[in-house]
Amino acid sequence: MPEGHTVHRIARQLTLDLVGRPLAVSSPQGRFAAAAARLDGHVMESASAVGKHLFCAFSSGDVLRVHLGLYGAWDFHGRLTPLTPGEAAWGSLGAPRLRRAVRMGEDERESPADEGGLVAGVPHDDGPFPPEPVGAVRVRLASNTTVADLRGPSACEVLDPDEAAAVVARLGPDPASETDLDAAGAEVVRRLRARGVAVGQLLMDQSVVAGIGNIYRAELLFRARLDPWTPGRQVPAEVARALWDDWARLLPDGIATGVMLTREDLTPDERRAALTDRTLRHWVYGRAGEPCRVCGTPVVVEDMAARKLYRCPRCQTRP
Repeated sequence: MPEGHTVHRIARQLTLDLVGRPLAVSSPQGRFAAAAARLDGHVMESASAVGKHLFCAFSSGDVLRVHLGLYGAWDFHGRLTPLTPGEAAWGSLGAPRLRRAVRMGEDERESPADEGGLVAGVPHDDGPFPPEPVGAVRVRLASNTTVADLRGPSACEVLDPDEAAAVVARLGPDPASETDLDAAGAEVVRRLRARGVAVGQLLMDQSVVAGIGNIYRAELLFRARLDPWTPGRQVPAEVARALWDDWARLLPDGIATGVMLTREDLTPDERRAALTDRTLRHWVYGRAGEPCRVCGTPVVVEDMAARKLYRCPRCQTRP
């Protein structure tokens, strides 16, 4: 499942290349035809993300909400603006890849970068434009120069502004969406310490804090040297706040690079290497049985609420 940094990058790509333009909106798959007709011909006025939810507001007053879930992805065609100046544009953002048939997201098993589908050096497609849809495209957003195709989302719906606001209200704070990080951090501390559920599970609860997935969860807890099984109400307030502050540091870097790089001990050269080599990026995630980078104890993997949880049994202890 794509984590919050990827959804923010999708919002930025849409903002750069489709916001401010009237769009032809269709549903090549057919499952979204009636809703697409409500948006067709209208200008996309904004694209934003809160946690793992994408919101695209149109001049009609409608809001397109998308949650990619485990298998959703956006594929981009035509003229694309690189998210990072001086680099190539990405052709696909999300979980399954159109241009590389690789499932990417939290398992990170096959692609050399967190976001596959790089249009290397040339931020556009060759051939006729717009291209024919490939696969089951739920929604196509098309300007005269750029096309965005959505495939496989777990949620895709058109809401009115009040309904969209209600979705946001159910979510916890997202550092990349908050204007007051201190107040948002205090709210996360309150929500996390109000429950007896394991902190490792609470960090994945989008009503507590938005955008954290399996990789960031494991890494945040290791960086805090906190046992994931600690009940939320037993986590000291200062430790809970440190988790939020750390998330507020890691998320912007993930948005900027497209890579979940969570080690702070790397030299500049090592960091550059880690951007292309996933085995160098993390403290514990995906390293079951390998020695902890701090103490040498083998990293363990356990099940927590049907998700894999990685931790060092020596470094991560209860307060």
